[in-house]
Amino acid sequence: MAERSDRAPARWRWPFLRWLDGIEAGWAVPLLITCFVAMWTLYLTIAYAGSGLHPDTLEAWTLGRNFAFGYHKHPPLMGWVAAAWTSLFPLSDWSLQLMAMANAGLALFFVDLISRQFVTGHKRVLVLLLLMLTPAYQFHAQRFNANAVLLATWPLATWCFLRAFETRTALWAIAAGCTTALAMVGKYYSIFLVASFAFAALAHSRRRAYFSSASPWISVVVGLAVLSPHLYWLATTGASAFSYALAHANGNVVNSLSEVKNFLLGLAAAMSVSAVCWALIAGTRLKQFQADFAAMSPGLRLLFYVAIGTIALPVLTSLAFGTDLPSLWALQGLFLFVVLIVCGTGYPIERFYTVNLTMIVAGVALAAVLVAAPIHAFYRNDNGYEEGRNFYAQMANELTRQWRELTGEPLSAVSGDDSLAFATAFYSPDHPRYARPFEYQYSWDLPSGTTLDRGWAALCFRDQDHCTLWMEGLSSRAEHSVKPEFAVQATLWGKPGLTREVVVLMVPPRGRSGAPQSPAEDFSASRRAPK
Repeated sequence: MAERSDRAPARWRWPFLRWLDGIEAGWAVPLLITCFVAMWTLYLTIAYAGSGLHPDTLEAWTLGRNFAFGYHKHPPLMGWVAAAWTSLFPLSDWSLQLMAMANAGLALFFVDLISRQFVTGHKRVLVLLLLMLTPAYQFHAQRFNANAVLLATWPLATWCFLRAFETRTALWAIAAGCTTALAMVGKYYSIFLVASFAFAALAHSRRRAYFSSASPWISVVVGLAVLSPHLYWLATTGASAFSYALAHANGNVVNSLSEVKNFLLGLAAAMSVSAVCWALIAGTRLKQFQADFAAMSPGLRLLFYVAIGTIALPVLTSLAFGTDLPSLWALQGLFLFVVLIVCGTGYPIERFYTVNLTMIVAGVALAAVLVAAPIHAFYRNDNGYEEGRNFYAQMANELTRQWRELTGEPLSAVSGDDSLAFATAFYSPDHPRYARPFEYQYSWDLPSGTTLDRGWAALCFRDQDHCTLWMEGLSSRAEHSVKPEFAVQATLWGKPGLTREVVVLMVPPRGRSGAPQSPAEDFSASRRAPK
C-alpha cells in the first residue's frame, strides 16, 4: 500500500510531498519546527490563560535579573537565557512561554544537524516527528528550568563532539569544548554526557587516531577555560550550587534500586508512543535490526556508545552512591536513541509513512490546542494548582497596592513562599527584588538588617503552615510591621473560579541616609546574615 501510494499519491498528499521535496533545499525542516513552536506556544497560552507561569520559569527569570557566573541553587545558564530573552521581548506570560518553546525548537534544529550527518531526505524529518510525539519537547519544555535548558545544549554538544572526533581539527575541537562547558553550566547532570563522550571515544575502533591527535586535549583545555569563571565562583562562594546537587544523594541502596527501576520505566513510557509508531512504520522489517546494527556506520557506532553512556552512567552512579534519579533528568537525551533507530536502518522508508506520521503529529497538536487546552484551563480555574498559579497576578497587584498605600513608595523587596515571591517579583508593576538569598531558601532565615531598613514584604498562603510560622517569628522581631490578610480569586475569561487566602507581612522602610544599596550589595549583605 505504501509503495502504491508513493507511485500514485492521493491529491491531499501532494502538498506534503512537495514539502518533503524541500528538505534538502533547506526550508522544509525550519518550516516544520516553526509550526511546532507556534502550535505549542498557542497551546500554553490557552491552557494557562487563567494562570501564571510555572514557578521554575519565574525562578529562572529571577536568577537572571542579576548576572553572575553562578547562583546559589543552580548553575547559571537558565538565568542567562531568561535575561537575554527578556532584554529583547516584553515581560509577559506569552513571551516566556514562547521562550520555552523556542528552546525546544532550537533543540530539534540541533538534533537535525546530527541526523543529516547520517541520512538525507525525509528520514531526517522522521527523527523530528518521532521526537515531537514524546513529552520532552512540549510539557517538559514549558517548565523552563535547569532541566529544560539541556534540551538544546545536549544535542549541540553531541553534534560538535561527533564532528571533532571525525575531523580531528582544531576548530571542531574548540567547538566541542565550548559546548560541553555550556551543557555543564546548564546543569551538573551534564557530567554524564561529558563522561559518555570519553567512554564513546575509548570504546570506538578509531580511538587511537583520535587520542593521538590534538583534538581531545584541545577540547579539554578549552572546556576548562570556558568553565573557569564558574569554577572560580564555586571556589569563592562555598559551592552552594554543588552542595544543592549533592543533596540528592541519600545513601540508601534500597531506595536507589527503586529509583533506577522508575528511571528506566519513566524513559520507556516517554518513548512509548514514538516506539509504537516506529513499529508500525518498520513492520516486518524490524527483523533486520540485528543486521542493521552489525552494519552500523562508524559515526553511528560512536553515537551508540554515547547513548549507552547517558543511561548506564547515571544508573551506576545512583546504585553506587544512593542518589535520586528521576527520569525527568534524562529526557533531553532521548534524541540519541531516535537518531540511532531511524538513521541506522538499512532499508528505505516510504514517504507514505512520513506523511502519515506528519498527520498524526499535526492532529495531536490541533487536538491539544482546540480541545485539551480549554478543558485544562477551565478545570484549573475551578480546582487550582498546589503552587497557586491561578492567583499570581491578582496577589502581586493587591500586595503592591497595599504597600503603596502604607508607604507611598514602590515595593523594593519581597520574600515568603518561594513561588509567591518569584511571582510577585514578576507580576508586580514594581518588580521587587527577591530578598532572601538562595542558599538559605530552605532554612527560612530572617532577612538582613539592610533589607529590613529598605522596606520589605513577605507573603504566604494561609494553608502553608511552614511559611506562616516563619512569618510569625519574623513579625515579633520586625518593628512597625503590618500583617494584613486578603483573599484572591481565580478568573478565566470573566468566569470566577477558586479562592484562596493570602497572609502578608509588610515592614515599611526605616529612615536612612545616603543612597540605597544596589541589588547585588543587598544580596551580599543577606548572605552574611546569621543563621
